[in-house]
Amino acid sequence: MIVYIIKRIFLMIPIILALTFVVFSIVSLTPSDAAYAILGSEYTEENGAQLRAELGLDKPFFVRYFKYIVGLAQGDMGISYINKAPVVDQLKARFPNTFKITIMSMTFSVLIGLPIGVVTATKPNSFLSRLSLVIGMMGISIPGFWLGMLMILFFAVKLGWLPSSGVDEGFRSLILPSLTLGINFLASVMRTTRSSMMETVRTDYVRTARSKGLSERKVIFDHALGNALMPTITVVGVQVGTLLGSMVLTETVFAIPGTGRLLVEAINKRDMPTVLGALVLLGVCVAVCNLVVDIIYAYIDPRIKAQYTGRT
Repeated sequence: MIVYIIKRIFLMIPIILALTFVVFSIVSLTPSDAAYAILGSEYTEENGAQLRAELGLDKPFFVRYFKYIVGLAQGDMGISYINKAPVVDQLKARFPNTFKITIMSMTFSVLIGLPIGVVTATKPNSFLSRLSLVIGMMGISIPGFWLGMLMILFFAVKLGWLPSSGVDEGFRSLILPSLTLGINFLASVMRTTRSSMMETVRTDYVRTARSKGLSERKVIFDHALGNALMPTITVVGVQVGTLLGSMVLTETVFAIPGTGRLLVEAINKRDMPTVLGALVLLGVCVAVCNLVVDIIYAYIDPRIKAQYTGRT
């Protein structure tokens, strides 16, 4: 297993390099003038050209990209055009809030969606199964920003249970944005688990386990659930990228000082180093989550494990 993990870690290096190249290319092709964004009303052709030379923007594309990669390897993402502060420091201050909301959303979705998916698959004709289908369809269809505003109106304005914005109240401030993101995630986990479980319980090895006289609980949890979880794990890994992408709207709606809101502010101000740093950080997070999913696959699937343990 250690060999497999090391191999997957090394495979992340070209993925991250490709990610940084694509993001750097897109940011470089945007029709924005860094010198004008920095100087503002004091901009002239002369001081603009001088500033571009100081920032290295007059260099060829690949020279600038290589310089950025070298700095990135040393933990340097450049200096913000607007705040004149290192981009790394801004991300260190904002990313913990984004990370907490993402973890809370995933925990809420998996702890609720997974059991419901298993129960409704074992009782497909029950009222709970039909209700879960309706809830799942609604959860996937409702736009996140609209759901967030409804939650603010109901839980913050009308009931007064939770704060509507900011992070001043700690854990309580993160509940509403986490629920807003988690409901869509929950619906995906629940629907995937249900469909995968319904297919698994009809397989021959599950029928064989029942014919041996094993209890239904043992058949479901010891024989069926392990194989049924494979598609769910894939969905969880893919949805992490969706969660991080949705964080832009959610943090804006709830005024959360996170990476998504920082990205929106940087785009509005044409602060390209901050835009580039935020996009690279979010992309690396998705790559790391995919690595974790691959490692979980290796632990659950004996076919992958056997390739690296010498077992037949």
